[in-house]
Amino acid sequence: MRVFTITAPNQGEVREIPMPVPGPGEAVLKVAYCGICGTDYHIYQGDFLSPYPLVNGHEFSGVISALGDGVDGWQEGDRVAVDPTLYCGHCYHCLRRQANHCDHWGAIGDTTTGALAEYVRVPARNMFRVEDHETLEEAAFTEPLACVVWGVERLRVVPGNRVLIFGAGPIGGLLTQMLNLSCTADLTVVDVQDEKLRVVRELGATATFINGPDLKTQLMDRTRGRGYDIVLDCTGVAPVIEGMFEYAGPNAKIMFFGVASPKARISIAPFDVYHQDWEILGSMAINYTFQQARDLLAAGRIKVKPLLTRIAGLEEVAGILGRPKTATELKTLVRPNAD
Repeated sequence: MRVFTITAPNQGEVREIPMPVPGPGEAVLKVAYCGICGTDYHIYQGDFLSPYPLVNGHEFSGVISALGDGVDGWQEGDRVAVDPTLYCGHCYHCLRRQANHCDHWGAIGDTTTGALAEYVRVPARNMFRVEDHETLEEAAFTEPLACVVWGVERLRVVPGNRVLIFGAGPIGGLLTQMLNLSCTADLTVVDVQDEKLRVVRELGATATFINGPDLKTQLMDRTRGRGYDIVLDCTGVAPVIEGMFEYAGPNAKIMFFGVASPKARISIAPFDVYHQDWEILGSMAINYTFQQARDLLAAGRIKVKPLLTRIAGLEEVAGILGRPKTATELKTLVRPNAD
């Protein structure tokens, strides 16, 4: 079968490898769609914890083509989305419902063979059903939405909160919708590209601003100088993260959602954190939130089609990962089995 393989930092190619065979408790899927995530750029650039060579791809949907021994409740032909999280279920952190910090944590496409492939082997316990009325393109967004669900759980949103989001990419668009469903009083999004801001306005943002020299005046005018109750970064860009603190009001929650380089550093004033009663939060991947994401997508509560820029083939992946995203690019889905 054909797979896209990252062979070294900034190097990748399509290869032929043997078809996977499911072991006990496993299934093999024919991959329908696999999303390219910001983390995939970090992996491709050698700026993540992934080993080489690696078939990456962790946001995916597919159709069951084979089942291993001991797998009940599924049959060949069932349509599924897959939680890529690999956790042991019995270590200290797993027993505290902290599976995203499992002592043996891994992820399909991040630390083991992923779904930028025609077929992929997965643990059966990680499969979640895609309803008949859903498309497999939409189902491929389940993984990033599950990450967003975990972030929103961490935020403990209070009705009437004023929210500021930096970054109007796919995650910013999903967060905009989730927080719009949480009875927020105001939801402002900042980006450098107006086309992306147009999309998040369609998805529920109440105000949008281009990041520029007038931004501080615009944002503080919007809150009458009070600042925001929740400030989130979806860019992973250290200067943006460092700068967002000045927009946080008293008792604000400040969340680092975007994946920054492990080498990145920022400077903050500890006195400000103390004096303003701030909470600084991270949001790492998925933590038993995949089913909530499936339910939200199946119910039509979250719209993902406006976030889809294009569908590509395996041969295009190296070119996509090897260049910066274009100014208007949102989510690219790869269709490994395209004719």
